[in-house]
Amino acid sequence: MSTTLRRSRLHRREHLVAAAFIAIPVLGFLIFTAYPLLFSFYASFTKWNGLSDPVFNGLDNYTEMFADPYFWKAMGNTVFMMIGIPIGLVLSLLLALALNRKMRGTTFFRTVYYVPVISSLAAVAILWQWAYNGDFGLINQVLAMFGIDGPNWLQNAETAKPAIVIMAVWKGIGFSMLLYLAALQSVPRHLYEAAAIDGANAVQQFRHITIPMLSPVTFFLVVTSIIGGAQIFIEINIMTPTGGPEFSTASIVWYIWQKAFNYLQMGYATAMSVVLGLLVFVITAIQFQINRRFQFSID
Repeated sequence: MSTTLRRSRLHRREHLVAAAFIAIPVLGFLIFTAYPLLFSFYASFTKWNGLSDPVFNGLDNYTEMFADPYFWKAMGNTVFMMIGIPIGLVLSLLLALALNRKMRGTTFFRTVYYVPVISSLAAVAILWQWAYNGDFGLINQVLAMFGIDGPNWLQNAETAKPAIVIMAVWKGIGFSMLLYLAALQSVPRHLYEAAAIDGANAVQQFRHITIPMLSPVTFFLVVTSIIGGAQIFIEINIMTPTGGPEFSTASIVWYIWQKAFNYLQMGYATAMSVVLGLLVFVITAIQFQINRRFQFSID
C-alpha cells in the first residue's frame, strides 16, 4: 500500500513538472501571438489612435482602405519588388552549381557570398544608399568609367524600385546559395551514373535529376521569400524614408507603419494588416497545394 502511494505521489509530481514545462510556451503563445492576433482583428473594426479606447466603427476602415489609392500603390510596389525572388533563386542556383565543383578557393567564395546574409540589414541599407548616391555613389563612379552618366537612383521614380530589388537580391543570395549547395551535395551520385550509362548528356541530367531533386529546397525558398517579400520594410524605411519619389518604393508594411505610428490611425493600420495577413495565408496555401501536386519522390 505504501509503495503504491509513493508511486502515485511520484507520478503526480512528474505530471506537475511536465505541465509546468508545457505551460511556459503555451502562455508565451497566448500572450505574445494569440492575443495580439485576436486584438488586431478586433481593432481593425474600430476607430483607434493607440492612446484612447477603440471605438467600434464597423467596416469603415475596410471601406476606406479599398478606396485608398495609396494602399493599392503600396500593394503594387510590394508585388513589383517580388520580381527579385525568381532572379535571386536563379542566380543562387548558378552560384551553387559553380561552387559545388572541385576547384581551389571554393571555401573563400562561399564565405564571401554568405557575408551579406549575416550582416545587419540596417548597415547594408545604409551602404547601398551611399552606393546609389547620384553625386558620389560607387555605382555612378563605375558607370562614369565607361562614359555613362548614371541617374540619381533613389530619387528617380523609374530607378528607385529596381534599385531596392537589386539590393534585396544581393542581400539574400548567399542564404539561397547555401541551401542549394547543401541540396546538391546530397543528390545520390548513382542517379547521374545511371543517367550517363543511358546516354543522358549534362543538360538532360540537370533537367531530369538535379532540378527535381532540388524541388523541396526551391519550394521552401519560394514560400519563405514571398512571406519575407510581403513584409519588406527596413530597407525601404532607411533608403527612402518618405516612400521614394512619387510613392514609388512604399511597400505595404511601410504604409501600415506610417498610418499606425506617424498618423496614429491604428484601426486603419490593423485593417490593412489583416488583409495582408490573409493574402499571405492564401498565397502560401496555394503554393502548398501546387507543390503537393508536383511533388517529386524516388521509389
